[in-house]
Amino acid sequence: MAVARDRRFTLLRGNSRRSSLSDVDTQRIAETVAQLHHRGKATLRDRLHRVRMSLALALQAGLAAGLAWVAAHELLGNPQPVFAPISAVGTLAVSLGQRFRRTAELIIGVGVGVFVGDLLVHFLGTGPWQLALIVTSAILLTIFAGGSVAIVIQAAATAVLIATLSPSVEDLEIPRFIDALVGGSIALLVTAVLLPLNPLRVLNRAARPALDLLAEQLDHTADGLRDREQTKIQQALDRLRNNKEELTALTDAIEGAKETALLSPARWHRRSELTHYAEAAEPIDRAMRNSGTLIRRAVTLVEDEEPVPAPMPDAVAHLAESVRLLKKEFAQGEEPEQARERSLRAVSEAGRAYAEGVGFSGSVVVAQVRTTASDLMVASGISQEEANRLVRQSFGELDRPGVRGGPEPAAKAPTAPPVG
Repeated sequence: MAVARDRRFTLLRGNSRRSSLSDVDTQRIAETVAQLHHRGKATLRDRLHRVRMSLALALQAGLAAGLAWVAAHELLGNPQPVFAPISAVGTLAVSLGQRFRRTAELIIGVGVGVFVGDLLVHFLGTGPWQLALIVTSAILLTIFAGGSVAIVIQAAATAVLIATLSPSVEDLEIPRFIDALVGGSIALLVTAVLLPLNPLRVLNRAARPALDLLAEQLDHTADGLRDREQTKIQQALDRLRNNKEELTALTDAIEGAKETALLSPARWHRRSELTHYAEAAEPIDRAMRNSGTLIRRAVTLVEDEEPVPAPMPDAVAHLAESVRLLKKEFAQGEEPEQARERSLRAVSEAGRAYAEGVGFSGSVVVAQVRTTASDLMVASGISQEEANRLVRQSFGELDRPGVRGGPEPAAKAPTAPPVG
């Protein structure tokens, strides 16, 4: 009986252990499936966002290609104007803000390729080794002259066409040169007059990912500080370090918007607003970098078990909200007063945290809250000197004995390694 009872208890314990392991596996599988589902939704959302961002460019490229063909074929009488639409699309495909330069590079590159190709074909004839020599010569000549990568590519491609098609196609050189000129000009015409982008809409769409990224990671950092979760803060730091794509998109959008406002008469009235956006790009970049330093020291703070006064996570959360308000008020064309107020509230909470007592890394976090808030204030349109004064006042320094008033020295770029 005793043996049977022990065997039954052993079976029950085994079943209980297997049931426990099964529950753990079920939970782990469910979490994995949920993560995959979320990642799939995020990927689809990102792809749809990229499609929306590129829709206007696709329409511009299609219109420019069609018009370039018509101009070269119908107006100039080229029976096969292949290079005109290619040049038009190539001009529009480069980064916004570089289309004037791209058109000039197309024409220069084609000119070099025609010159080198014609010269060497005349003396050497055509064939595989002649083709290799012509392309090598075109590339070396453009590099020696200081040409950009785009000019080198155009010169080499044109040299290939001259060396391979000139025996079967007469008078290829002049149509190739004219096609490049027509295609680039049509592309600029579409950009400036026929289908100009709304520069502010382009900027708002480009700024949204960068500002959303910054606000989201500051929120994660605030939560990690409250819960003392080092892993959560580290993940926020890792994500913020991969911010090159967002910042590059914002910088390109600013350059493209400035180009559109310069070329398109329909967008000339937007110049003052674009100037404000352009001036905000640099302080937003600094805010990204200083936030990276803040988050990195927050990781160390939790790791070293330093004190985390309750106002410190609140200060970081207010910074995140300030970024969101800045994005919202920029998009609506409003004066970003709410963003400024929230930045100063972040500084005030940081001052309370400092007064309650912080360790070494905590003091760095407090300092970076102040610096990031100053960057956001400058991005909102306030001068650096005024932003510094308001930050000191909100922190409480102007009320302390022995602290001099007056303007603070101009802010310097953060000395910590770049986040992006």
